[in-house]
Amino acid sequence: MHNDPAPPTMRLASTGTILHGVSVGEVLGVSTLADARLIAGRGGLDRIVQRLNVMEVPDILAWVKPHELLLTTGYPLRNTPQSLDRLVADLDERGLAALAIKLGRYLDELPGEMVEQADRLGFPLILLPNHVGFDDILNQVLTDILNRQAAILARTEEAHRALVQIVLAGGGMREVTAEVAGLLKVAVGATDAAGHFLATAGEPAQVARLREADAALARSQAVPRGGDGHHAAVPIVAGGHHHGRISVYSAHGTLTPSDVGILERAATVAALVITKQEAVTAVESKYRADFLRDVLTGRGGLRVAERAQAFGWDLERPVSVLVAEIDPEAEERPVQDRMLAAWQASVRKHDPRGAVAGYSHEVVAIVGEAADPARVARDALAAVSDGTFSTGLSRVAAGADALPGAYGQALKAARVGRQLHGAGAVAHFDELGVYRLLSLVNDTDELHAFVRETLGPLAGDDDAENADLRRTLQALLETNLNVAETARRLHFHYNTLRYRIGKLERMLGNFTEDAHLRLNLTLALHVLRMRGI
Repeated sequence: MHNDPAPPTMRLASTGTILHGVSVGEVLGVSTLADARLIAGRGGLDRIVQRLNVMEVPDILAWVKPHELLLTTGYPLRNTPQSLDRLVADLDERGLAALAIKLGRYLDELPGEMVEQADRLGFPLILLPNHVGFDDILNQVLTDILNRQAAILARTEEAHRALVQIVLAGGGMREVTAEVAGLLKVAVGATDAAGHFLATAGEPAQVARLREADAALARSQAVPRGGDGHHAAVPIVAGGHHHGRISVYSAHGTLTPSDVGILERAATVAALVITKQEAVTAVESKYRADFLRDVLTGRGGLRVAERAQAFGWDLERPVSVLVAEIDPEAEERPVQDRMLAAWQASVRKHDPRGAVAGYSHEVVAIVGEAADPARVARDALAAVSDGTFSTGLSRVAAGADALPGAYGQALKAARVGRQLHGAGAVAHFDELGVYRLLSLVNDTDELHAFVRETLGPLAGDDDAENADLRRTLQALLETNLNVAETARRLHFHYNTLRYRIGKLERMLGNFTEDAHLRLNLTLALHVLRMRGI
């Protein structure tokens, strides 16, 4: 009895690779098996056969391999028929494709439990005709497997050459997807790592179905490889990084292992396209960064505004400079990449004509007066969740000639802002007040000496009582020696605060009467607030 062969199929292995071979249903269609009969496991006709083996020794389980068609006369099992009940489960567990057996010579029949188990597991059991030799089956089936694999390889290599030629001719993702769509007669799409489509090709109706299938794949968070006959997706990997995926959709459900093989080659070529684009982008980014650095340091030369326009920047209008410096405890390279991307997105959102450039420890942005620089900075900071950079904002600069001064202001604001408020600070130059002047003192030892000489025992935090007295002094100076207001702020009784004032004056001098001493004390407290001094 002859079983109709199953249609060509592809199967996804546990490793995620596409298996190339012939299905069990196709094996049953070869001439030597014309009289073979499927007696159980019809649900497994799509299992892929990649190799054949003959079982004529009792310990065959130690030698079998996945995706084998196992042939036997039953000779090893003639004296242990009780083991047949377990044989199907053991073979299925090892990933075999099917078991083909001859009855009558050593075994008269297969146990009913074995047949039932094969049906439950979808493991094909094939009854072989006695007149067909194993060597004929081996030769014919192996020839079919090799021919199939050779045809797939030839088709895949031809497609690969066509795809590589696109890259050599300067083509991009749009040309790659169009070539695959023409080769396979399907809809093709390429997405980035975030799942956004970079290019699509094919009939509009099929492209729409492809988008739906890709969206479902993204929601399931499945590994994008392989397919189900209608939809297949393969990741685009370059330099060890996942850059997205390339996928196809066929309304007719005719995707074959050869189609998926071509898709895998297309993913490799897409990786080349992405690598090339990244290299070009890196060169362009460096050129933009070098030009902006020259402008900010006053070495821009002639026609600065005109050259800036070539990058889409407008530096002829009133603008503000923003400097974002990586905080010292951050891991520089990963943070730098995320930080630059966040600033580019924020500037693009608030001022498309603004300029952005990244350097080893900082990102510099220039935005128009109409944009809110503080909002630009907050949006960029929010996009980098670990808050690993501090930002300084300059005053408004009249044009390109004033940018070096504005850059210095923003840089000062970023550094002083971090000293005052810690990592992730956003500070405007005009808000720095006296801290602008203190930051100009490069001799930090002199600043430390000034603090010790002015505050005496209150300069350190070793003694909790002295640290508490320093907070009282801070509040008194901030309220301009208003005892009632200071007592209210600190939640002290009026007499308690009067006692503390007397103690402070015994330690520091008569600051309630000496305006010059109050100024020194105020400056010393400001220096203490500047972290990192």
